[in-house]
Amino acid sequence: MATIPLTRRGAEKLKEELQRLKTVERHAVIQAIAEARAQGDLSENAEYDAAKDKQGFIEGRIKELEGKLAAAQVIDPSALDAGGKVVFGATVDLADEDTGAEVTYQIVGDDEADLKEGRISISSPIARALIGKEAGDVAEVQAPGGLKHWEIVEVKYL
Repeated sequence: MATIPLTRRGAEKLKEELQRLKTVERHAVIQAIAEARAQGDLSENAEYDAAKDKQGFIEGRIKELEGKLAAAQVIDPSALDAGGKVVFGATVDLADEDTGAEVTYQIVGDDEADLKEGRISISSPIARALIGKEAGDVAEVQAPGGLKHWEIVEVKYL
């Protein structure tokens, strides 16, 4: 099985979700199934069907999270010594060469990507264009609106 790169924060979030699903959600859906069964005829009981569907979703998500955590390669960006190069976990300050707009992104695993919080997936086009480059380099990114040029202003390992 291939390893799944995660930052420490990403691994902790997955562990918290797994814990919540196992201790809270699983017990709540079991209770909902028991209440629906108490109503009698299960063949036309929408609450029972909904609770069983939710149980299936929760159990599937638990298995998915356990698999991801088992295959996880947890990387601590603050412990990296990549010699100023952009690597997984790095935080990169970029400047758009056309508009001068500046943005900051951290390159993270697929499960922890959140553009609103400045975290982009390692498999995104911009992250793939940045990997291996260093401050002063220009990355060409094929975006939906056309080719974009981003100058790497600074690379940090936070």
